[in-house]
Amino acid sequence: MFDLRRLRVLRAVHHHGTVTGAAEALHLTPSAVSQQIRQLARDLGVTLLEPEGRRVRLTSAAHVLLDHADALSTRWERAVADLARHSEGAAGPLRMAGYPTGIATLLAPATSRLRRTHPELQTSVLEAETGECFDMLLGGSADIAVFVPDPSYPPADDRRFDQQVLVEDPQDLLVPTDHPLATRTGVTLADAALEDWIAADTACNHSWMLHVACSAAGFTPRIAHRATDWVGATALVAHGLGAALVPRLLPVAAEYPVARVRLHGRPQPSRSILTAVRSGSGDHPAVAHGLAALAETAARAAADPGPQEVHARVRGPAEGVGAAAR
Repeated sequence: MFDLRRLRVLRAVHHHGTVTGAAEALHLTPSAVSQQIRQLARDLGVTLLEPEGRRVRLTSAAHVLLDHADALSTRWERAVADLARHSEGAAGPLRMAGYPTGIATLLAPATSRLRRTHPELQTSVLEAETGECFDMLLGGSADIAVFVPDPSYPPADDRRFDQQVLVEDPQDLLVPTDHPLATRTGVTLADAALEDWIAADTACNHSWMLHVACSAAGFTPRIAHRATDWVGATALVAHGLGAALVPRLLPVAAEYPVARVRLHGRPQPSRSILTAVRSGSGDHPAVAHGLAALAETAARAAADPGPQEVHARVRGPAEGVGAAAR
């Protein structure tokens, strides 16, 4: 017999590539991680790590074990879910992680709903970027992740996770209220080809989306300014320093004289917002309630017609765009 928690440690070493990286993700010391791997190796009677210079590498036996690790973990999560259902337990902790915009528009209202409908759940929200979300799921410090795909997230067929599209989030054009495009109908992205643009850092997937969309519209955007949060981007737009693409679900500050303009024609840039849970855990009552609350919140957000007039000011709290999933 062996401890499944030690198998989780081995999976973390494989995922991060180093003992130190796994230790940071699991909130353990490197020596504790090494000790867990050694004990797992003793339990199974095989060698799992070998020195390679100043680093270590997984042995062929470790890779054989990892081939079964996903299935073992999934079965364990299903067993925990079945036991929870058997005990009629929707009580206990539910930890949901997500990026800032996701917190503002999805996680916060979903958590509020859960507190009304399932007060026995101890629901908490944790801010995390996409890569961190998956580390938290693997480490057991989060049960549900809400994220926008970026290069740091696992592929859709990664057996460790169950990933589902939660909602599609179209992008709108943000311009000053006195801009000529602010009073037009049927605006296309190509209509803004000669504008200066405010973009996030080049490492941000929102910046990548802007370039791809503009390229599909037949032009290369002239990036005049870069802002690391939506407050700064909105202020730059409000002062007539450029245009920006903003997610429709994003609430930004109402103090600025900016207009959110719907884009028509092609392309219509959009991004998918997804949920992820550990494979097999979606049937756990607490997790199932959390996913249902998020789905209902997302459906309401998507059905909200939003700004009907192009000169309507954007309402709500401001928050950042600089990180990859924001």
